[in-house]
Amino acid sequence: MKTTENAVRDRKGFARLTLVIVLIFAVMGASIWAVSKKTSDDMADAAILNLNENLNLMESTVEAIQDSEAQFQRLLATELAAAGDPAAAVERLGKSDAAALISVVPEGADVGVSNDGAPFDPASLDFSGGGAIEGLPVSQAYVNAEGSWAYTVKCPIERDGVPIAELYTEYTFDAIDQSLPQGFYGQRAVLYLMDAATERFVLKPEGMGERDAGHVNLEDFYRANNITDPAILSMVADGVENRENIMFAHKVKGAEALCYLWSIGDGTTYLVGYVPMEAIQREAQAVNVALIMVASITIAAFCLCVILYGFNRRKQARAQRAREEERALHAEQLAQALRAAEVANESKSAFLANMSHDIRTPMNAVLGFTTIIEKEADNPAKVRDCAGKIMASGRHLLDLINDVLDISKIESGKASLTLAEFDLGDSLAAAESIIAPMARDKGQTFCAEIRSVRHERLIGDETHLNQILLNLLSNAVKYTPEGGRIWLRFIGLPAHSNALEHLRIEVEDDGYGMTPEFLKTIFDSFTRAENSTTNKVQGTGLGMSITKSLVDLMGGTIEVESEVGKGSLFRVDLELRIPEEQASGYFWERANIKSMLVADASPAAHAAIADFMEGTGVEVDVAASADEARKLVEARGGYDVVLVGVPWLDDAAVRAADGLRASAETPLLFMLEHTFDQDDDVVLPHGAAVLTKPFFPSMLKQKIEAVRGVGADEDDDLAQVLSGKHFLAAEDNFLNAGILTDLLEMEGATVEIVENGKLVVERFERCEPGEFDAILMDVQMPVMNGHAAARAIRALARPDAATIPIFAMTADAFVEDEKAALAAGMNAHVAKPLEIDELRRAVDRFVEKGRS
Repeated sequence: MKTTENAVRDRKGFARLTLVIVLIFAVMGASIWAVSKKTSDDMADAAILNLNENLNLMESTVEAIQDSEAQFQRLLATELAAAGDPAAAVERLGKSDAAALISVVPEGADVGVSNDGAPFDPASLDFSGGGAIEGLPVSQAYVNAEGSWAYTVKCPIERDGVPIAELYTEYTFDAIDQSLPQGFYGQRAVLYLMDAATERFVLKPEGMGERDAGHVNLEDFYRANNITDPAILSMVADGVENRENIMFAHKVKGAEALCYLWSIGDGTTYLVGYVPMEAIQREAQAVNVALIMVASITIAAFCLCVILYGFNRRKQARAQRAREEERALHAEQLAQALRAAEVANESKSAFLANMSHDIRTPMNAVLGFTTIIEKEADNPAKVRDCAGKIMASGRHLLDLINDVLDISKIESGKASLTLAEFDLGDSLAAAESIIAPMARDKGQTFCAEIRSVRHERLIGDETHLNQILLNLLSNAVKYTPEGGRIWLRFIGLPAHSNALEHLRIEVEDDGYGMTPEFLKTIFDSFTRAENSTTNKVQGTGLGMSITKSLVDLMGGTIEVESEVGKGSLFRVDLELRIPEEQASGYFWERANIKSMLVADASPAAHAAIADFMEGTGVEVDVAASADEARKLVEARGGYDVVLVGVPWLDDAAVRAADGLRASAETPLLFMLEHTFDQDDDVVLPHGAAVLTKPFFPSMLKQKIEAVRGVGADEDDDLAQVLSGKHFLAAEDNFLNAGILTDLLEMEGATVEIVENGKLVVERFERCEPGEFDAILMDVQMPVMNGHAAARAIRALARPDAATIPIFAMTADAFVEDEKAALAAGMNAHVAKPLEIDELRRAVDRFVEKGRS
């Protein structure tokens, strides 16, 4: 009985002691927390004040740079005013380290001259924002001819108080970048320079944190950092409009941060970014950690005493609890691993299943044109036309496969541009050859239009541009009901520089349309509009995400407008460089074409043709009817080229148009809306051809050369370049070897095929000099791969080992693969599937011309 009472008494005493100790530690903990809270608040206020001072310092730095630029410009204006002719004086200046471009426009003139000798048109600059530096007007930011963000400051040139000219000086933001501090809060803060008028980010200084993909303008900054609070957006909009400094707290990437928009000068430029609160409060956190460590050690000591006091009685319970916790943790880890595997498997399955949308688009064209070939096998012209379109669709399918294989690069922002000259007309023709048959199958009307495009020969990434066009157009076909209309427009807009073509691409339809809610996520991956009308339309949901990424990569913008039941309109704006060109009249003078008759009922066609023929030296007469065309022909006595627009091409239309020619040698071109707007059995007379509207000047030139036979000799020479050649090939795949043999035999060439790289080295080592004209080398082969084989051949001790052309012929088709082949000693890279024209060009360059 006493034992029981003592046990009860001991338990009560232990409980009271425990309660007293707990109260003591509770009071101590509360005191430590209060001190920590006060210290943290004080240091946070000091850190925020320090951030203000840092921003003010950077603001002063930028303003000092801009002030010095304004002083330089006033000094330069004074010197130019003292010169007899400011325009001539600025030409003599040459390149300046102080400014990217210096231009003078005489008073009353629309166009001036720059220090690089090029003409200067101030109409391309936008001073409507009202910004000024030291009282001098400053333009909105833009991308200059060198591809850098820049702005222009305008200053009057006065002589005896009378304005005689305007001085325009272009400055880049690079000078500001070099003057800003390297590193900001340990490179954890993010800083951009924003043009207030356009809200575009024009500079990301070095050492200012990692740049997030998509931070191109203020809207992208909002979206990337999930800033959607209407109150914050309104506060920022009002602040920018009033040119005030703005600072607010917001969660960025799951962590509290301080976001800021800091006005520079009179508000033409803003510092935009954020600093994690953790970085701002770093000193306060260090003090808190020390206090917490002291409290933790004290509490740990108390807990250790309690644990030691009751260790024996609780040992079993603790061990059991530990085992149960271990089992629970293990079960939770297994469950998490299972969920992760299921999610990964579902994502993989969904991606592979949905990918059918983008792959089926060109496959539809391939299968459709193949069916036409089967039915029209006795019509060589139709077969050649379909074969060309199948080839275009096949190339697009190959490009699409490459994009899918490289999609991680696109989504991570690591995809690269392949810049080269290309014809905008080729992109239009490639897109139309795929989309027009799809639209016709659904009873839709597909219309293409070209307006005010100054140059069709441009420098850019043609593959990515074609991908953008086909993604937008194929979606328009899919989400437009039967009988609907689809429009593709190429529109030329004013460019910031004469070296650039500002191109706007519009794709519009009168289809199902999209809800405002869906428009907010249209450019996210794996998103599709869901309703009873569109659920039957299949797709991956990747098309718009890839399109947006490609547009951003090319430095452009994409916008969308849509309304349910009325349709959608996508706008893509791109600025592409213009290559060096021949004079516009060179072709027409060489072809001895001085007059042209355009007979078409469409005034738009008259205007378009007259516009791009301007400056060529060709006199263009237009007629809206057949009677008017005949009268013009009778009055003039004939034209050098006749263009006739007809809604449907049949024998009657051919006879009527043929009467407009002065002779059978005069080129007669029928302009159709679509290639299929004609009778299948219509026979064109000598010197006639079909041209699909709309078209660029190069397409018209090609048709004229085709009906006249110009360039046929060069084409014939290239077509026969493989004839009589003898090749040594390394190919381990039996089917590919058979295809290669047949293709070369069709070209009049012969080939000896071995199965791996080791055998091709041994065979070449045994051959007689000159026995083989070139070596065709696969890359991925057993025993010895193609790169090792090429290096081994180049190292052989025989004179022709260093000179025999070696062509990589492989399915490894990326840019890195081509560089690896060239580094291994090969002369050229010909990707599979083999295009015989590409092989012809390689042989012509390295075999035929290499010998000469």
